[in-house]
Amino acid sequence: MTSLSGLESLKDVISRHGLDARKALGQHFLLDPDITNRIAALAGTLDGRHVVEVGPGPGGLTRALLGTKAASVTAVEVDPRAAEIIRELIAFYPDRLKLVEADALKQDLTTLCPAPRHIVANLPYNVATPLLVGWLRQGSAWERLTLMFQLEVVERICALPGSSHYGRLGVLAQWCAQCAIVMKLPPGAFSPPPAVWSAVVSITPHAQQPEPALFKAMERVTAAAFGQRRKMLRGSLKGLHGERLLAETGIDGTRRAETLTIAEFDSLARAHLALSARG
Repeated sequence: MTSLSGLESLKDVISRHGLDARKALGQHFLLDPDITNRIAALAGTLDGRHVVEVGPGPGGLTRALLGTKAASVTAVEVDPRAAEIIRELIAFYPDRLKLVEADALKQDLTTLCPAPRHIVANLPYNVATPLLVGWLRQGSAWERLTLMFQLEVVERICALPGSSHYGRLGVLAQWCAQCAIVMKLPPGAFSPPPAVWSAVVSITPHAQQPEPALFKAMERVTAAAFGQRRKMLRGSLKGLHGERLLAETGIDGTRRAETLTIAEFDSLARAHLALSARG
């Protein structure tokens, strides 16, 4: 494994490439190696694993991942300025580091490397949530996801029923995976500092994953239920034949979405799928 000690400092690299963080790309760079090394460690054992990193920026977390025993690291970067920095880093790790210049929202990351696969990333804030939902649809393809979001988003991912953060994202995530907050970071940890705290969430997909049709059914049910979260379920689910769904699942129609457990949402999604199949 090549030593990281001979590499140029991240600050010097950023200065040389004129890599100013751009708000339009949701960029906030992590430059402290102690933090990036800790994030890499929080991903668990990466020995022999293939890691995909989205939005590597100047490559701070990329360097930390290369310092592990990961079999390979694939960096997906849409910003050509940052891509050039990663391309320079490939010269030090030609056998383990690969660059894919693409928009991660439009790229099937499972095609970039073989299993077992991990995603480890400080995600661009502006596309973080749709990226996660897309990866949850492919839960069986990923061994673990270790992801940095705004703290508020992580709290939504891990929220329990009845809490103020509980909503559609938390239901989808916890239905498909075990989710836990493993690290919190203040704005000053980033360059430039964002306006809010950030956090790292560990997402480990369950061994059994929903079929695509059931996942779509869950998306429809949660969108309807939480889209009008002040309404009782008999009202918010009306467009999905809510009375029949509630009758078949035995769920009280006077309840609201935030009171339902993951298991109850699973029952509603399965009932909706069965109802749709019957026509």
